[in-house]
Amino acid sequence: MAYQSVDKLQKALVKNVFHYAKDSKKAAGRALGTLVEIITYYLAKTWGLNNQISIEKGLEEYGNPDITHNVEFSLHPIVRSSFLTIEKTTATITASHILKELEKKKYNLKGFATKNNPLLKDGVLRNACTIGMDTDRFLLCSIKSDNGKKLVLHIFEQSHKPYAVFECKRVGVEEGMKKGPQTIEKAKQGAYVARTASSLQKIRNESGELYGIIYKSDGTYIIKPFVQLMEEVIASNDKELLRRFILTVGVVSNHGNWFTSANQNKELKVLAQSYDWLLFLTDKGLAQFIEKLLFKPSKKYQPIRDAFISSYTATKKKNQFTKVQMNIEADKLLLEYFRKNIKTIEGWFNIISPNGKKLVTLQKELDELKNKNWTDILK
Repeated sequence: MAYQSVDKLQKALVKNVFHYAKDSKKAAGRALGTLVEIITYYLAKTWGLNNQISIEKGLEEYGNPDITHNVEFSLHPIVRSSFLTIEKTTATITASHILKELEKKKYNLKGFATKNNPLLKDGVLRNACTIGMDTDRFLLCSIKSDNGKKLVLHIFEQSHKPYAVFECKRVGVEEGMKKGPQTIEKAKQGAYVARTASSLQKIRNESGELYGIIYKSDGTYIIKPFVQLMEEVIASNDKELLRRFILTVGVVSNHGNWFTSANQNKELKVLAQSYDWLLFLTDKGLAQFIEKLLFKPSKKYQPIRDAFISSYTATKKKNQFTKVQMNIEADKLLLEYFRKNIKTIEGWFNIISPNGKKLVTLQKELDELKNKNWTDILK
């Protein structure tokens, strides 16, 4: 690895990409945060969760729905799905156009309000594109295949209530400082959302052991050691345990900012005891992504670099390298790269909590939740 730390990577980004910016280090730091989100998103897609993902949707607090929090990614049960073939006559595919085509096919759109999101515009794809909403469902669309003349679209409805959420947290280090001034505030923000999202709540006894408590609709409750209770809820088919349960996953990066080699900083401890799962994206993993796809890509992956560079220049017209908007060619190549290198990419992550768990266990838990009979659970 050419760069031994994220700080050196950030300096390389300053030199090679963001030299034009007034605060080039801060601009490079924001870009690194975007890359953490992109890596998390394409990992989830590679795990087979594409149709379950929504981006930046409002998450209601458990028992307190008046307060909502936007989260990077939420995973939702699928209510209904179908396919739609349309002619590729223009460079822009709008939500209105897709909905009109659905109406021609007698797709029941009663109750849905149109969202003004283009699925595709000038070669830029909108990820997890929401084209309609009603009181308890999101209507989304993605591209299943493209033969140049026709698009096959996957239309799917998600329940508003998610069964899992992902949040990404990263804070850059200013020159001459040991950690960013907002680090603890971002840690607290993430911890608050993680602790208020789910019916499975965390409590501690006097000796500091972490327990979980989950209430049923009749007011009765179960208290057990937290990880044990979490595993039991995920494995269960009990509607009372699952209907308000949300698995919370945090993804953090930057070793020097979140903890030293000798011990964890307070910020990381706050996050580790708040999220059900806390993943650490290593410096090595982030460096590999940047070197192989952004700094020194093979000819095949050059469009990924081109999309990144065009999004972060002084004369940029439109950002086409974010979790929300991605150049369509870069999207195809990122999916291919992740599929071909999934074992290596999974090795980019360390598990901070639950202690002793492996990433494959999280994948299995997400898969188990995805395959629950949510129509019966949520009715």
